[in-house]
Amino acid sequence: MKPLSECRLYTFVDTAYLAQRSPVEIAIQLCDGGSDIVQLRAKNRTAGEVEQLADSLLPITNRYGVWLVINDHPQVALKVGAPMCHLGQEDFFEAGFTVADQVRGCPKQMSLGLSTHSSEQAQKALQAGPDYIAIGPVFATPTKPGREPVTLEYVRWAKQNVGLPWFAIGGINLDTVDQVIEAGARRICVVSAILNAPDIAGACRQFRSRLGMA
Repeated sequence: MKPLSECRLYTFVDTAYLAQRSPVEIAIQLCDGGSDIVQLRAKNRTAGEVEQLADSLLPITNRYGVWLVINDHPQVALKVGAPMCHLGQEDFFEAGFTVADQVRGCPKQMSLGLSTHSSEQAQKALQAGPDYIAIGPVFATPTKPGREPVTLEYVRWAKQNVGLPWFAIGGINLDTVDQVIEAGARRICVVSAILNAPDIAGACRQFRSRLGMA
């Protein structure tokens, strides 16, 4: 797997967007398209169901040398041997965690990413010592209904103030990605704009091309 600092395109196998399609087939297309990171996001699924999905995806991501991230379920990530877990603010700080090693183990057994929605949250997250943070939602997105967008100002702030790898997320599509790049992002997360595309691998390549021109 690439170092996180060299990762650019972060994509998702999100069960809300499967539309009767195979998660494994979607993961293959994401990897074929050049994803550096694939997150398994399975809201409203049990830990057991997430574990089954993770077990099916891990051989694919391992074969391609792509990071597999398990959202919300660090114990599942540890159990199946996934290289990374991602947690939201409420799943980390409100669950009583204060430092990343409380989740990823000591010695470190996996990497950890944290969501942030403001510069204040980012500063608090950075003190916890994660491997990366997510910045967003930059624009309004159906993936996070009711969440106010953080706007491009937060992206500009991150460019100036965040030293570890960070990924812009939220409402990023082929119409908005150039604005996000111009604001300073060099790593992006894309959910619906890729998963709703008729050609998932082709959509990934289009985003990689835009990132490559940055």
